[in-house]
Amino acid sequence: MKNYLYISASGDGWTNLGTDEWFLEHIAPDEMALYFYINDNAVILGRNQNPWAECDLAAMERDHVQLVRRITGGGAVYHDRGNLNFSFIAGSERYDQDRQLRLILGAVRALGIPCEATGRNDLAVEGRKFSGNAFCKRSKVKQHHGTLLVASDLDQLQKYLRVDPRKLRSKGTKSVRARVCNLSDFLPGLRVEALLEALKSAFAREYGGYETLKTEDLPWADVRPYIEKHASWDWRLGETPQFDLEVENRFPWGNAQLLFTLRHTRVEDVRVYTDALDTELSDEIRARLLGCRFGSEPLAQALEASDKAQAREVGAFIRAQGL
Repeated sequence: MKNYLYISASGDGWTNLGTDEWFLEHIAPDEMALYFYINDNAVILGRNQNPWAECDLAAMERDHVQLVRRITGGGAVYHDRGNLNFSFIAGSERYDQDRQLRLILGAVRALGIPCEATGRNDLAVEGRKFSGNAFCKRSKVKQHHGTLLVASDLDQLQKYLRVDPRKLRSKGTKSVRARVCNLSDFLPGLRVEALLEALKSAFAREYGGYETLKTEDLPWADVRPYIEKHASWDWRLGETPQFDLEVENRFPWGNAQLLFTLRHTRVEDVRVYTDALDTELSDEIRARLLGCRFGSEPLAQALEASDKAQAREVGAFIRAQGL
C-alpha cells in the first residue's frame, strides 16, 4: 500500500512522457504514484492524432517547439513552463478517478479559486478550461494524467495548433484562446511552485503520507528505452500519409479522420486518426475496414458490427455519405 511522489527535474517532453509510461508498467497493484513534470515549449499530441493535420510543424521547427506524443487519447495541447502536469499511476486496487479529480479540485479550491469538473475530461473555472485529463490502462495498472494551466502563454496555442473550426463552433466559442484560462487569471501572481505545494499537501491529506522519490532513485537504464521510444520519429510522426480518399467528421465524442488507400475496389489500407479518449477506437475501426469492398454499405456494415458505439457512429456517417 505504498504511495510515491516524484517531481521530474527535466523540462524535456520525451523524457517526461517516457518516464510516465515507465511508471505505468512498473507500479504494483497495491501502489500509487503521483508524478509531476513541467515541459519546455512543446505540443503534446493524443495517441491517435494526425500531426500533419493538427500541428504547424514548420512553425514548431522554426521556434524549437518539441513535438511529443502521449500514450493516452484526447486532443493536442501546448506546454510551456507555466503549465504543471500531473499523473496518477495506480494499481487496480488503488485507482479511483473520482477521488483523484477531487484531490486536484480540492487543491485548487484551497488557493481560493472556485472550480469544477466539466465535459468529457476538463476542469474549469467559470466555464473556462484550465485542465484537460486523459486515461490509460496496462494490465492491472491505470493512469490518469492531465495539464494544469497556471501562468502559461496562451497566445502560443494558436501559433502551433490547427484546431478544427467545427470543434470551436460546437463549444460556442471563436478561438482556442477564448475557451481556456490560467489559474493566475483568478489569483494574480500565482506560480507553478505554489500550486505544486498545494497539490502535495492535498495528496498527503487524502492518502495519508507518501515516499518522495529522487531522480537518482529511478532505474534510468530501464527507463531509457521508454524515453528513446518517445523521442523516435516513428512514434511521434511516422511516415507522411499517402491516401486515395479522405472521410472526416466531428462527432459529439471527438473528431474522426479516415484516410483510405484502395486497390481493386477494396480497402488496402486505412489510417484512422482521432482525438477520442478511447485509445483502442482507432485500431478497432482499422481492423474492421481492412480488406472490405469499398462503398458506403459494406463499410458501414463492417463498422456497425463493432461493440464500440463510436465505431458504429462512424459507420452510420459513412453510410450517409453515399460513397
